[in-house]
Amino acid sequence: MKTSLISHALRIGLAAGLLGGAAILHAQESTQTTQRTSGAVDFSEFGARKGDHEFMIGGSGATNKDLDDSLGGVSFAYGVYFTDTLEGVVRQTINYSNPNDAGQSWNGATRLAIDQHLTQRGAVRPFIGANFGRIYGDAVRDTWAAGLEAGIKYYVQPRTFILAMVEYGWFFQHSDGIDNRFDDGQWNWNVGVGFNF
Repeated sequence: MKTSLISHALRIGLAAGLLGGAAILHAQESTQTTQRTSGAVDFSEFGARKGDHEFMIGGSGATNKDLDDSLGGVSFAYGVYFTDTLEGVVRQTINYSNPNDAGQSWNGATRLAIDQHLTQRGAVRPFIGANFGRIYGDAVRDTWAAGLEAGIKYYVQPRTFILAMVEYGWFFQHSDGIDNRFDDGQWNWNVGVGFNF
């Protein structure tokens, strides 16, 4: 069963990568030329609007100095803006671990999130949100997860941004564990690049 979950997670990751490539091309083609007045950038054109879509990709990794004890991960997200500041997001994370003293393993997480951006326009768009989903794989017990998150999007172009996000998430098997397991959570972070289209 774990192999089929990993296969499913890899298929989702591949589909997200293809969707991301299409989003990148579309975002770059539809980006309006930033108007400049007396050398200043018009930041009112930066950021997503109601009805816009968003694709984000990020990654992480680590290894020892001998390159024989490694881990890494990639994350994809696809979002839709319900208003100029409220976004619904689907996130997929795939992690790989190859420790020196054990066998390789794959893990994944699929989560739904709702994020409220604190500013409507501009180059800097902080947000807060909550997520809920499933954690699965070789080295983890398949379980439900919930989390609180906060982050910032820094727009380098009107429709292209760099993302930094932190999440406090906790795991539970049954609905009665949602609030009982909050103190046993963990911190997760993500950095990446995103595109509005």
